[in-house]
Amino acid sequence: MMLAWHWPWAALAGVLATLAIIVLIVVFARRNAADDTPVFSMDDDLNTEHASRLFRQWRALGRLAISVLVLALALAIVLVARPSQVDAGDERASSRDIVLCLDVSGSTLPYDREVIDTYLELVKHFEGERIGLSIFNSTSRTVFPLTDDYELVTKQLTSASKALKGVESQDDIDKMSDAEYQDIANWLEGTQNRKDATSLIGDGVVSCAAMLPGFAYGEANHANADRQRAASIVLATDNVVSGKPTYSLTEALDLTQQTKITVDGLYSGPKASESDQTTTDMKSAIESHGGIFLTQSNGASIDELVRDIQSRRDTDVENKAKSSMVDAPGLWTLALAVILIIWIVCAWRLRR
Repeated sequence: MMLAWHWPWAALAGVLATLAIIVLIVVFARRNAADDTPVFSMDDDLNTEHASRLFRQWRALGRLAISVLVLALALAIVLVARPSQVDAGDERASSRDIVLCLDVSGSTLPYDREVIDTYLELVKHFEGERIGLSIFNSTSRTVFPLTDDYELVTKQLTSASKALKGVESQDDIDKMSDAEYQDIANWLEGTQNRKDATSLIGDGVVSCAAMLPGFAYGEANHANADRQRAASIVLATDNVVSGKPTYSLTEALDLTQQTKITVDGLYSGPKASESDQTTTDMKSAIESHGGIFLTQSNGASIDELVRDIQSRRDTDVENKAKSSMVDAPGLWTLALAVILIIWIVCAWRLRR
């Protein structure tokens, strides 16, 4: 990378100060040379071979020490000028909001745990995404709102996964203890507050959309459609409605589309029902509103489907190039340290 200087004027000031000191030394040296005062000399006393050799060695070490000090001074001036370089790189900054919208009616509960477990793994790789979880049956309950506190998210998803562990098959349900059954009942509390109604899909989607900034019940316009972060809902359901919802799935998707919220559909039901009219209706509604609809018909697991949706939505992640000026004193500091060590060795040898 190209080398630059944060404070080049500091280096110039250091050079000028050094030159001034050198000029003063030369001036005083010439004045002393012009003085006729007798000066005692040890040349005659050191006029032996051994003494002359030691004296020459001493003078050589002295010159080396002075040279090293001059070099150290030059390096110090360089460091004062703050050598720098331009650091260019890519900054991964996600601005995506994700709401997990899970149908928790009896037919879909066995599949919800795998959706939760997959996001429990995906959260480990999130950087800046905000995630929320809402569950619904005849009514909705927010398990946790949008947040990038991944410690809280992990805790909540882990708790939900443990609660749903016993409902993956009818045999599991039959073997549940009273305590395990109570855990599930506590987790589902608030999702069955309407009599003679289950799995009201459209109402569930609208409740999930209400967790996202800019969404207003029953209203969508330019004022609430503009958003700073991409918003998406992952809807896991089998689309089997029992009862009369306030919003149909299509009406709910119309609202989310007008407020620029993408809804992706994940069929959470038995493979034998993938060709049912309710499933094909869900596929048409999701895809006609710009969403992704996936089933397990190709042999993929729920885990693979969730990861497929996540990878496709990764295009919402912005990769921003950035550059900044950073200090780069590394080699200069190392060189100064080596030079000072050499000077210390010379000084120690001169004292001997």
